[in-house]
Amino acid sequence: MPALRIHGYALAVSFCLITFIAASLPTDPSEVDALIEIKNSLIDPKNNLKNWNKGDPCAANWTGVWCFDQKGDDGYFHVREIYLMTMNLSGSLSPQLGQLSHLEILNFMWNDLTGTIPKEIGNIKSLKLLLLNGNKLSGSLPDELGNLPNLNRFQVDENQLSGPIPESFANMTNIRHLHLNNNSFSGELPSTLSKLSNLIHLLVDNNNLSGHLPPEYSMLDELAILQLDNNDFSGSEIPSTYANLTRLVKLSLRNCSLQGAIPDFSSISKLTYLDLSWNQITGPIPSNKVADNMTTFDLSNNRLNGSIPHFFYPHLQKLSLANNLLSGSIPGSIWQNMSFSAKDKLTIDLQNNSFSDVLGNLTPPENVTLRLSGNPICKNSNIQSIGQYCGPEADNKAAQDSTNSTFCPVQSCPVDDFYEYAPSSPVPCFCAAPLRIGYRLKSPSFSYFAPYRSSFEDYITRSLDLDLYQLSIDSVAWEEGPRLRMYLKLFPSYNDSGSSMFNESEVHRIKGIYSSWHFPRTDFFGPYELLNFTLLGPYANLNVDSKKKKNNVGIKISAVIAAVACALAISAIIILLISKRNMKYQKKISRKRMSTNVSIKIDGMKAFTYKELAIATNKFNISTKVGQGGYGNVYKGILSDETFVAVKRAEEGSLQGQKEFLTEIELLSRLHHRNLVSLIGYCNEKEEQMLVYEFMPNGTLRDWISGKSRKTKGSLNFSMRLRIAMGAAKGILYLHTEANPPIFHRDIKASNILLDSKFTAKVADFGLSRLVPDLYEEGTGPKYVSTVVKGTPGYLDPEYLLTHKLTDKCDVYSLGIVYLELLTGMQPISHGKNIVREVNTARQSGTIYSIIDSRMGLYPSDCLDKFLTLALRCCQDNPEERPSMLDVVRELEDIITMLPEPETLFSDVSLLNSGNIAPPSSATTSTSNVTREEQHMSSYVSGSDLVSDVIPTVVPR
Repeated sequence: MPALRIHGYALAVSFCLITFIAASLPTDPSEVDALIEIKNSLIDPKNNLKNWNKGDPCAANWTGVWCFDQKGDDGYFHVREIYLMTMNLSGSLSPQLGQLSHLEILNFMWNDLTGTIPKEIGNIKSLKLLLLNGNKLSGSLPDELGNLPNLNRFQVDENQLSGPIPESFANMTNIRHLHLNNNSFSGELPSTLSKLSNLIHLLVDNNNLSGHLPPEYSMLDELAILQLDNNDFSGSEIPSTYANLTRLVKLSLRNCSLQGAIPDFSSISKLTYLDLSWNQITGPIPSNKVADNMTTFDLSNNRLNGSIPHFFYPHLQKLSLANNLLSGSIPGSIWQNMSFSAKDKLTIDLQNNSFSDVLGNLTPPENVTLRLSGNPICKNSNIQSIGQYCGPEADNKAAQDSTNSTFCPVQSCPVDDFYEYAPSSPVPCFCAAPLRIGYRLKSPSFSYFAPYRSSFEDYITRSLDLDLYQLSIDSVAWEEGPRLRMYLKLFPSYNDSGSSMFNESEVHRIKGIYSSWHFPRTDFFGPYELLNFTLLGPYANLNVDSKKKKNNVGIKISAVIAAVACALAISAIIILLISKRNMKYQKKISRKRMSTNVSIKIDGMKAFTYKELAIATNKFNISTKVGQGGYGNVYKGILSDETFVAVKRAEEGSLQGQKEFLTEIELLSRLHHRNLVSLIGYCNEKEEQMLVYEFMPNGTLRDWISGKSRKTKGSLNFSMRLRIAMGAAKGILYLHTEANPPIFHRDIKASNILLDSKFTAKVADFGLSRLVPDLYEEGTGPKYVSTVVKGTPGYLDPEYLLTHKLTDKCDVYSLGIVYLELLTGMQPISHGKNIVREVNTARQSGTIYSIIDSRMGLYPSDCLDKFLTLALRCCQDNPEERPSMLDVVRELEDIITMLPEPETLFSDVSLLNSGNIAPPSSATTSTSNVTREEQHMSSYVSGSDLVSDVIPTVVPR
């Protein structure tokens, strides 16, 4: 023991010396010299970089210089980020940038820099974001930039760069965003870019490129946006191989001098935006329908002939076929059957073709702008009221968003331009200072913003971890591109303190998310760019480098911390040595107390010996482990009579007192229902506590929903999901109404619903369950139990969280979450997304089918709607608005009786076309030669089958 104590003391002293020495080391001197040279090459009229000659960069808070929190192996701090966006800088980029060998982000966006891009930047192997857009840089791109293996985003758009795109860029193996638009690049598109397997956005529009479109780009498996507008690919055709870009959301090849025919893009299930206008494309419009979720279809100003195919696109916003050689009839199906909301808008431009009449209803809804001038139909006197579509007319105005009608006295807000009323605040007349952010969508996949405004607001606030009312969108305007520019106002959260502005750390956090591009990927809204994040008014004096400042303060006082750390290290070692001895002694006492067996006989429960269960599980071998929870591990076992069982073995820290353990067993021994997992026996000896359950060979519902089940590669179809929902409901109903005394489960979740060999659902894990004694009155059900909140986040009843009152409606809420999981495949909480909020938002915006789990195949839409309504009723915040478990069971019985007979579904394809049967929301296409209707039919599996494997492509509105 003395030797051990001396050894520990020596370690502590060594730790003190190392910490003290390390505290005195500053930024890498070579990086300091590089920063000075960088500053000398810049012209700084606003003197933003005035502190770049004072002290150490990482310790003295140099403007726009961010360092790593920890020192490198060489004992120095290193620069991680240069953030000099919108600082009115001119001058040039210094070659000394290449000396910043640990740099990850280089951001000079929206300045007036001139000169060339230094080839030395190619030496920064750690670089992830290279952001030089919005300057006046000229010259060619250095080949050396291809030596950046970790580069994720390369933005040099809106400069004056020229020359070819280097072949070496094919070596940027991690690049995902390549933005070269609005320059003067020439030559051909390098076919070697097809090696960029991670590329998702390729924007090269508005350059002087020529040659042919590389067919090899069909190998870009992740590519979602390909935008090459306003280049000169004279004589080139659109490669038919581009139909293999199955993840493509937007294809824009406007004004590229393209020839030939339009390839068949019907296999691209995610395609939303197709612009091939102002080319020399010939032939007919392909008869195979493009993806149903198309918003923009622009084939104007080509040489197309033939007629318009009879297509119906439920999300269509713009169809432009003007200035072609098309003829025949105009199908009214273009606008018929579309359900327009007040914000929806559709423009159909068919001018200057040879259309002679309209099939179906000529008069479109008010939301539709129809242009027919320059067609024979406008001279046909037999068609009434045609004139209104044949003359020059302006677009219908899109519906305006409702404004806040709350009257607020002007004098309540400070009289300046920096404070204003938060328009959507839950507290009327909440006056605050918003952050003002310039923001632009560089390549959106829609033509009108209003219908997607709410989903965009939800996307922004979720990404920033803000509430919806904290965002207000100002000054939305389309720009050349087309690109969508807007100004965002972010309001602070209203709380009891009544704070009217964000604190420094919140401003820093929000700015960090924008500047580091930490928004989750969304191909529909496309890549964004931050135009400005200027701090005005009460924010003007904030230091948004607050996190860095704290680190710098830490550097300055690190010697003091080192001394304190020395003392703590010595004390900790001494305490550790003493506590280890005490812990060993206490464990011995605890185990002795626990190992004192109390003989008790529980009817119907077998008391297993440790030896029996060890043999059954091969000594609890890891190969028999089938699960794990907070209580301990679960093992698959085979008893001597060849019965399969699940053995839940408590870990040492989870052991209960013997009385509590046996009380739980007595409780479980009284529960007998086909939808509850049966307890077979227990073991309570040799410092062991184990419960032995019937074995459930198909695992947990959560595994099946998430696709992690190892039993099959398929997934549960809609019919099976309904029956599983029913089984779980019946099990919980038994607990609430038939168990004596009644029981509140308190931990209903998908991982606690198990599936037997016939996929019968059984509720399991009663470790958190509570009895409901003495709460029954004559003619009434259980009320509540006051208890500490326990359960699983995401499944917890909000009312229970607030009041600590556990009721039967708490289980109803949790079960509703499980039902939403069954319908969507989502998790209750994932990446800041709450499943109830996601589903409600999708339902209100009319996009509910887009989030329905496509793996469950075909489903009757009326059955799905009723099941969805039931699930959301179960998840109401107010417990009084939730149904009882008895009501849940009855409603599920009604829905199940509505399911069509499987034979009818297979034999009558017309059901699909009638709208009674809804297809899944999205998926990959089948490569077989069957028709689309046959694909839909084959994806429906009856209740007697287990899984569905074929997933069709249609996205219902």
